[in-house]
Amino acid sequence: MRLSHEEAAACVASLRRMIKSPALEYKANHLLREKNRWALLWFLGPAGPLAGRARVQLVDKRLLLASRVRAEFGAVTGPLEHYNDLLRARGPRGTLDPLFPAILRAVAQWHFSGGGSVSIVHDQQLSLTDGRIRQLKKLAPGLESLTLVDSQHDARVQVADFLAGIARRVAEDELNGRPDREVIALLRPFVAGPRMWHA
Repeated sequence: MRLSHEEAAACVASLRRMIKSPALEYKANHLLREKNRWALLWFLGPAGPLAGRARVQLVDKRLLLASRVRAEFGAVTGPLEHYNDLLRARGPRGTLDPLFPAILRAVAQWHFSGGGSVSIVHDQQLSLTDGRIRQLKKLAPGLESLTLVDSQHDARVQVADFLAGIARRVAEDELNGRPDREVIALLRPFVAGPRMWHA
């Protein structure tokens, strides 16, 4: 997402005026409530704050982890916790963590589409250690900086979380036979990489 701190703060302020919830930090579910649909359509719409400035990648975490674990360890059966245990056991390489390749893809997307270096502001994550950030900089020459912030205090992360949360919910609803065609049409331009919505 390419929004300045001021632009993101203005977006959050606009949503607060539209939704009028007393919540200290807004989440995607605020926009997904039926009574706030008009705010959701504005947020994703062609005249909204994200048009042409944001991307989201839809990943089925279970399938991704299963395929990576199978490639590295052979078949593993059981609940997702088994995959998580293996993921944590891999150490700093991060070959099983979907966050690591997602950041690399985001850097490539913005570096090659806009040229120049890329600076990322990301919500605090235990998996993004100083060592892993150094690794990412080596693997992605276009990555100038990766700064970890508290989402409550940075509107850019809040806005990115809105888009990710909306895309996840809408994709899940579609996969469960409850497609929201209007919102899917608005989300299509934001979906990067292999798309689940081909029509």
